[in-house]
Amino acid sequence: MSRKKHIRPLSRGYESYGLVYLLWLAVFFLIPVIVILTYSFFERDYQGGVIFKFSLQGYKDILNPNYVAVFLRTIFISLVSSVVSIILAIPVAYYIAFSRWKNILLLLVIVPFWTNSLIRIYAWIFILGNNGLVNQFLIKMGFTESYVQFIYNNFAVVLVLVYTYLPFAILPLYSAIERLEKNIFEAAMDLGCTKRQVFFRVLLPNIRQGIISAFVFVFIPAIGTYAVPELVGGKNSRLIGNEIARLLTTARNWPAAAAISSVLLAITIIAVIVFMFGGEKREAR
Repeated sequence: MSRKKHIRPLSRGYESYGLVYLLWLAVFFLIPVIVILTYSFFERDYQGGVIFKFSLQGYKDILNPNYVAVFLRTIFISLVSSVVSIILAIPVAYYIAFSRWKNILLLLVIVPFWTNSLIRIYAWIFILGNNGLVNQFLIKMGFTESYVQFIYNNFAVVLVLVYTYLPFAILPLYSAIERLEKNIFEAAMDLGCTKRQVFFRVLLPNIRQGIISAFVFVFIPAIGTYAVPELVGGKNSRLIGNEIARLLTTARNWPAAAAISSVLLAITIIAVIVFMFGGEKREAR
């Protein structure tokens, strides 16, 4: 006599947890976004206040060439940081996935999150500054007579962004690689594939979803970053997050800041959708 296994439906308690999550999402995400979108269509008072009257002046301000240049610089630096992070994260994630010390290595990847991000940024200032460790080493070794400008430029911004968000790329790539059997790489080598062919034809196609997740996890925080360009970037390395902060504090132009934030949110959503849709389309082929 066969035994039937009865699957119990989820209790109503789980539904209440779902409602709590939806409420949390509405309070801390949807409502602030609605407020930002609403403020973007108001006017700025000459004293720095907000006039609750419909206006598109905030969006017209975005067409200023200075803002356009900052937008383009922000997108470029975010893309470069995301690509570099993924390139560095793939070999690290591969090594961790097939290492006997994976738990310890994963712990080392997560350890930087235990320290304040500002402390880590200031550490890079101490390393790359004009009187920092790198310049002192180069001068003492005779490679240069004066300091090299490693900081307060786009290079420093990209470097610190990659350092800051590299764990965000390693973790999803590790998760994707760990699911693979190492035998498939050995089988490809036995069939005559070179290491380069194994990398491009076996590894990358099988971790495409991990690459997409890594890109999203790095690109989204990078495009809205404020502290990194503020501390290690020069006047020509300011990103859109710095401009939004300036409009909210010094310039006191809340409608313009809200309009820029709305456009930045739209750009981020479009970029993520295009990247994810493109990845799924290639996978379907």
